[in-house]
Amino acid sequence: MSIFGNIMSKIFHHGSAKAATPAPAAPAQAAPAPPPTQTPAAAAPAPEPVQSVDVGAVLSEMASLKDGGGNYQSSIVDLLKLLDLDSSLTARKELGTELGVHAGADGSAEQNIALHKAVMAKLAENGGVVPDSLRN
Repeated sequence: MSIFGNIMSKIFHHGSAKAATPAPAAPAQAAPAPPPTQTPAAAAPAPEPVQSVDVGAVLSEMASLKDGGGNYQSSIVDLLKLLDLDSSLTARKELGTELGVHAGADGSAEQNIALHKAVMAKLAENGGVVPDSLRN
């Protein structure tokens, strides 16, 4: 699995991942049948929306279990450590390649900041609700 795939898995499948939107309510057992005059398209069930995950809440909870989690809000190294993933320069170079981040020299602050921003943007693209405090 890719490094970003591992990041997504750790956040989106965290045992107590906080849903950003409430789960749809189950239909009532005694619900009346639709009138026979409805068209088939109107009677077809709507597809269930993909449930979003509140990335900020999940990371905050994980950090509270790990003595604060360092500076995961802006540091890619601390974010990877919080998620129990490899934070080595080699892993960050691979993550940069995966996400198309080629800012600054390998291991530089510029590259690490760009990687963090790219990870948060990609989490948002994939259904994560990422607060502004994690995007900056």
